[in-house]
Amino acid sequence: MITLPRLYAILDVACFPDDDAFLGAAQQLAAGGVTLLQYRNKNGNGRQMLEQARQLKHRLGDSVKLIMNDRADLCLAAEFDGIHLGQDDLSPEGARRVIGESLWLGVSTHNSEQVMEVDKTTADYIAIGPVFSTASKANPDPVIGLEGVRQARALTRKPLVAIGGITRANCRSVIEAGADSVAVISDLLRHPGKSAEEFLRILR
Repeated sequence: MITLPRLYAILDVACFPDDDAFLGAAQQLAAGGVTLLQYRNKNGNGRQMLEQARQLKHRLGDSVKLIMNDRADLCLAAEFDGIHLGQDDLSPEGARRVIGESLWLGVSTHNSEQVMEVDKTTADYIAIGPVFSTASKANPDPVIGLEGVRQARALTRKPLVAIGGITRANCRSVIEAGADSVAVISDLLRHPGKSAEEFLRILR
């Protein structure tokens, strides 16, 4: 079973004006102690995404585990460490056939039924959310609250990542509800390195 760090940083390209800002934020996060980072680009074409992913890998080296959002093919091409799937993406088993046994595979879930389904697959970890209301998605699923995290914890022994509206102010309560790790987008955007350090200090 894999061991997740307490902080699971997600960098969404849409949050940055250009590649330099995006890559600079990634380097600041790494300097702040982030060891697991998901690259997310919902609007780019394959060539653009591969170029960004390779730049990310080049800048960060082996200091940070890199997770590709959605795309199993780009995960391999960019030599990332794993892939994260949503409910509407490739099936976990389909992705596993592409990426092989050694790379990490995570899957997003939004309710108890989905947690139980993913628990039966070869996924290495399960993400549950949104825990709180979030501005990072245009059409978010219903908020599950801390009780939703507790329910998910009771349904699986796989590592659990909580996501959705998690900030420095509420992250501790999410871990206490049973999550192994918290995924954060918005609350890492301003002063990424300093924000990461504060998260890690709170989550110690």
